[in-house]
Amino acid sequence: MAADVAGYSRLMHNDEEATHAKLTALLAGGVEPAIAQHGGRIVKNTGDGFLAEFPSAVEAVRAAMQFQSRINELSCDDAEDRRILFRVGLNIGDIIVEAHDIFGDGVNIAARLESIAEPGGICISQTVFNHARDKVPFDVEEAGEQTLKNIARPVHVYRIIIDPGLRTATPKREIPALALPDKPSVAVLPLTNMSGDPEQEFVSDGIAEDVITALSRYPSLFVIARNSSFTYKGRAVDVRQVGRELGVRYVLEGSVRKAGSRIRVTAQLIEGRPAIMYGPSATTAISQIFSPCRMSSPRR
Repeated sequence: MAADVAGYSRLMHNDEEATHAKLTALLAGGVEPAIAQHGGRIVKNTGDGFLAEFPSAVEAVRAAMQFQSRINELSCDDAEDRRILFRVGLNIGDIIVEAHDIFGDGVNIAARLESIAEPGGICISQTVFNHARDKVPFDVEEAGEQTLKNIARPVHVYRIIIDPGLRTATPKREIPALALPDKPSVAVLPLTNMSGDPEQEFVSDGIAEDVITALSRYPSLFVIARNSSFTYKGRAVDVRQVGRELGVRYVLEGSVRKAGSRIRVTAQLIEGRPAIMYGPSATTAISQIFSPCRMSSPRR
């Protein structure tokens, strides 16, 4: 277990004595009893945090949840700019034990998980989640594969939700709309595989790539590259959002079905942005591609 105080340097700069006194009280009244109760020990203090070890991942999770809840209770009445909140990272791994320190890749991962945790939150690795999920009641938010500093392989991360009411809501960042180019623009979204056979996923992706390639041959069109449009694969998105984020007027979406030896492709061209006056040659090019849609014969 690695833990530190979020914004500690700022808190110390604002009021050094009060911050030190408050941190000492929180460690004595919330952190240390929870760690001891669950069989852990604090290996060392780091000024604004600590490093602890436990004989059980389950007990480590219980201890972290217990003292995070307690600290939230003790500091909930403090002013926001003076509130002390811990960030916690938990990981399982072999360690090298010395008298006043522990070392190893498992320790380094715990420290990196702590650095990406929210103030008042807990980040755990996949291994900790696997050990604790059937033994400790908690809700988690999956954070996916995370590339952590100086860690060779990505780590699958989960965030434990202590109390949804105590979490600071992160405002959703409004992505500015990209300016439309001076000619018709189109993004081809990944086609949905409707056959129910996961192995046919490559067929639907291949057809979408064929359409992108066919459209890109028209100099009168501005076509979004596959790498950009395929970031929406598997996501339910608003066409207007796609138009804003990719800076296109038209969005092509559709599906692929396989029945026996036949494949049926359904596609629709949707206007995702306000109309702009284009030359007749550009409009004709779009019509030639989509009505009928021309593809290579092996995937027709």
